[in-house]
Amino acid sequence: MTSPDPRVSVILPVRDAEKTLASAIESILGQTEKNLELLLVDDGSTDASPRILKEFAVSDGRIRVFSNANRGIVEALNLGLSEAKSPFLARMDADDVSLPDRLKCQCDFLDANPEVGLVACLVEHWTEDGENRKGYETYVDWINDLVESESIRSRRFVESPFAHPSVVFRKSLPEIFGEYRSGDFPEDYELWLRWLECGVKMKKLDVMLLRWRDHDNRLSRVDPRYSVEAFYKMKLEYLHRWLRDNNRHFPKVKIWGAGRITRNRSKSLSSAGTVVLGFYDVDPKKVGDPRSGLVVQSIEEIPEPGEEFIVVMVAARGARVKVSAFLQDRGYREGVHYVLAA
Repeated sequence: MTSPDPRVSVILPVRDAEKTLASAIESILGQTEKNLELLLVDDGSTDASPRILKEFAVSDGRIRVFSNANRGIVEALNLGLSEAKSPFLARMDADDVSLPDRLKCQCDFLDANPEVGLVACLVEHWTEDGENRKGYETYVDWINDLVESESIRSRRFVESPFAHPSVVFRKSLPEIFGEYRSGDFPEDYELWLRWLECGVKMKKLDVMLLRWRDHDNRLSRVDPRYSVEAFYKMKLEYLHRWLRDNNRHFPKVKIWGAGRITRNRSKSLSSAGTVVLGFYDVDPKKVGDPRSGLVVQSIEEIPEPGEEFIVVMVAARGARVKVSAFLQDRGYREGVHYVLAA
C-alpha cells in the first residue's frame, strides 16, 4: 500500500515505452528511499506499456496508474502534479534509470536546505546502440558542469540547465508559480526559466544519480517543440525581461556574433522590444559587413566595462569560454556587463 504520507512522489509519463519501461520502474521501486509513491501516467500507449503498468501496479502498492488519453506530455505531467501527495516531486522518464540513492540524496538535500526549491543531479549520457551522438554528449558535459546555484542562474539562457528526469522540486513551486505550460516550446525549459525569473533557487548535486538514455526516437529529437529554433524563440522572450531588470542601458544591447544564424535569431530579441545597436565578431571578413543592416565591429573596438551591455550569442561551447575569458580580462563581469545567451 502507498503510505498516506509518502516523502516523495515520482511522476513518470509513458508513451509506447515497452522496451525500456520495466527497467525505469524497477529503478524507482529499488530506491533506498522506500517511502515514495510512483505515479505512472499512460499517454495513450498502443504497445504493451499498459499491460506492463498494470502488472507492476498489482505487485507494488506504492504505484498508482492514470490514463491521459493521448493528450500529450504537458497534460500527463500536470495530471501527475495534481495527484501527488508528497511535499517533494521527482521527475522520471520511461527510458532512463535512476541509481538507487537518487531520491534519498535529493530529498535529504531539500530537507537540509529549505531555501532551495529544486535540486537536480549529474547524469550519465547513455547509449546502447553504439551510435556516436556527440551533440548530446557535449550537452551533458555542459549541464554536468553547472552545479552551483549561481552558475545555473547565470547560464540559464545558454541552454536548459537540467536533464528533466534528474530533478526533484518542492510541491509548493507549481502551486505558487504555475505548472507546466503547453505551447510550441520545450515545457521543461520554460518551467525552469519561469521559476528562475520568480527567484526560485536551484542547485545540482555533484554526484551522478541518473543514467539518461539517448536514442533516435526520444521526444527531444523528434518533436518540433524541442528544436533549436523553438528553444531560441522561447528563451529570448525571457532574456528580454531579464535585460529589462539587469541591463542599465536597457533596451539597448550589442551582440557578440555576426553570423547569419545569429543575426536571424537576434530578430526574436528585437521583436520582444530589445534594441540591438550592432554586432561584434572575431572574423575580419564580417567586420564592416552591411548585410545585417547594422554595424559589425571588431572585438578590439569593445569599450570599457559599463559603457554598453553585450549579449553573447556564440553557440560553440569552446568559443563561449574564450569569449568570457576575453571579456573578463577587460574587466567585464558576467551578469553585469554581459550575458551568455547561446
